[in-house]
Amino acid sequence: MARRRTPSVALLSGGLDSVVAVTMAHHDAGVALALTFDYGQRAAKREIAAGRNVARALRVPWMSVALPWMARLLPRSLTTGRAPRVTRGRLDTQRHAAARARAVWVPNRNGVLLNIAAAYAEARGLRAVVAGFNREEASTFPDNSREYMKAATAAFRFSTNTHVRVVSPTALYDKTRIVSLGVTHDAPLRHVWSCYADGKKMCASCESCERLTRALRAADAPRRMWPRLLPRA
Repeated sequence: MARRRTPSVALLSGGLDSVVAVTMAHHDAGVALALTFDYGQRAAKREIAAGRNVARALRVPWMSVALPWMARLLPRSLTTGRAPRVTRGRLDTQRHAAARARAVWVPNRNGVLLNIAAAYAEARGLRAVVAGFNREEASTFPDNSREYMKAATAAFRFSTNTHVRVVSPTALYDKTRIVSLGVTHDAPLRHVWSCYADGKKMCASCESCERLTRALRAADAPRRMWPRLLPRA
């Protein structure tokens, strides 16, 4: 007998991957709650606004969760400094990508966020947490990988009575494919905020912005669906 699909709790940072993952999960089985986190990052207000707008567009219950203690663990590049800039030609150069990843790494961030989401899921009798992972960045951010999902799911078999699973509809794909999936599923991409900064618009030069822009162009996404706060839109 096929497993009955049940709603999930979802991580919703407001970035491309999370927006598409939440949209797909909601169309598949429903999202009972989407969570956006403020852990002291400079872009927190922008991410919270994006999460709220995406949840409203999808008609998904949403809340923000403040984790002020995590601010002490963040690298300066995510608080008062600047995230590394990158040219598009160096996006996939492993040596440069690894150095940029070290500059913006937050100790055990996804571990903390998934555990909180799993607690919300268990409290509601739910069995899944949705995350927006992607293949493109998994080599430099191992907590974006399928192996990490499997390991987290294995741990939750011990720490949750509902045996919460970590799932990600986007984990197998690069960002170009994720944009295409977003277009197909009519994801509210207009509300995406993928920037490390907190300006009136995305900076369009940090790694996250460059990957987003490259994917939008490669997927030939309709201009009406480009994030409205991306300068080149």
